[in-house]
Amino acid sequence: MGRVIASITTSVDGYVTGPDDGPGRGLGRGGERLHHWVMGGKWTYEGGHDFAMHGPDKEFYDELVSTVRAGVIGRGMYDAAGAWGGTNPFPGTLCVLTHRLEDQPPAESGFRFVGDLDTALAEASAAAGSGDVAIGGGADVIRQALAAGRIDELAISTAPVILGAGKRLFEGFDHDVDLEVAGVYSSPYATHVRYTVSK
Repeated sequence: MGRVIASITTSVDGYVTGPDDGPGRGLGRGGERLHHWVMGGKWTYEGGHDFAMHGPDKEFYDELVSTVRAGVIGRGMYDAAGAWGGTNPFPGTLCVLTHRLEDQPPAESGFRFVGDLDTALAEASAAAGSGDVAIGGGADVIRQALAAGRIDELAISTAPVILGAGKRLFEGFDHDVDLEVAGVYSSPYATHVRYTVSK
């Protein structure tokens, strides 16, 4: 079994979305600025983009996903992303943590709906084989996995914006966790830090 790697992007003030995020609203008001690094430049939901990730952002991302063979995300992220048009865009099976299992998409979509974190991690680990499992958004899934001691590496990309409101990554998290810096990458759009979680 490989490692469990959680990754997410935050604002400088710790928000992973802007206000009013959700289905049809993406990352909320101003939230697209968190992902300028993903898109390779400034973009908006209305205007779109015609560029791609590059430089230190691409180096960070390519290294991060190079060993990932399956993943776990929350239903909020799945819904906010519009289920990526109905097909998993990431490596391997993507387990979606949800209490609504009745609308499981077809197996060929690459998504697997799962009702609890332990089962999601077990299924993702089985699908990944000796590869790593990624945990993406939302923040609640990452907090749950970190509190349960299930995360081996935490990658936080900090965008140079202050959102002032939205959903915070560590809202209500009260555990004491030691981290060791394993790598730092920086671009005009984000500073990415990979942390090893001490156990």
